[in-house]
Amino acid sequence: MKIFISADMEGISGVATNQQLKTNSEYQRFRKLMTQDVNAAIEGAFLGGATEVVVADGHGNMSNILIEELDPRARLISGSNRVMCQLEGLDDSFDGIMFVGHHGRENGSERTVISHSLAGICVNEIKINGRVVGETEMNAFVAGYYNVPAIFISGDDAYVNEVRKTLPHVEAAVVKRGIDRFAAELLHPIKAHELIKEKAKKAVQKAKQCPPLKIGGPVTFEIEFKGPNQATMTTTLPTVTLIGPRTITFTCDDIVTAYKHMWGCVIIAMTATNGVLGHVNAS
Repeated sequence: MKIFISADMEGISGVATNQQLKTNSEYQRFRKLMTQDVNAAIEGAFLGGATEVVVADGHGNMSNILIEELDPRARLISGSNRVMCQLEGLDDSFDGIMFVGHHGRENGSERTVISHSLAGICVNEIKINGRVVGETEMNAFVAGYYNVPAIFISGDDAYVNEVRKTLPHVEAAVVKRGIDRFAAELLHPIKAHELIKEKAKKAVQKAKQCPPLKIGGPVTFEIEFKGPNQATMTTTLPTVTLIGPRTITFTCDDIVTAYKHMWGCVIIAMTATNGVLGHVNAS
């Protein structure tokens, strides 16, 4: 029983504001809490019957988890240059995927804590075949390509409600109640870790009964960016069409190819936010 964990930071226990993830002293605290949430999921997975666990750090520069404090039974994928972003390392050898510390999408619930879609600096909305998706649903579609079911999520209550519209069968650990985008009612981390462990164990135990989330090809992405500069620069890829001042579209044969294409567009858009090569010659 091989389990893949995609770990983000906005939805971990204790997080309520963006500054907690950006101010260095606070960020160092929450790196530890992120590692502890992931450890709780790893422990639960092994209690549920997992024999192998791989964790992909998926927040920011994707190197937040403290390897020296990670459960030694798991392996960690860390670092930012990844073709498959939050899913680097996932393939058809896995029996289930867990999303630890994830969050709601941009323009979703007004209560979802630190909501955004993959890159808050540039992405306003992502649609797949006309359907608005958040990160978890998009990643679950990719996992489905490999016949890997999404079995567990943790985060705030509004995020859980959002995801369950697409993935009603997932086990969910609600570690906070969203009040506002930058406010939450928090469980104590000890209680949150107990809940994550319990739900992760249950998720692995019933993993073989969970259906993968499938989407057939061709797959069309529509991405609305926050600025026209971001959208326009993605059209340096000849497969991308500008359909509005801030909106692009492209079509690929399958969801994995489309996901890579999406990630390439987002990388370009992030770079274009303040002008491509804008930092060159700056002192």
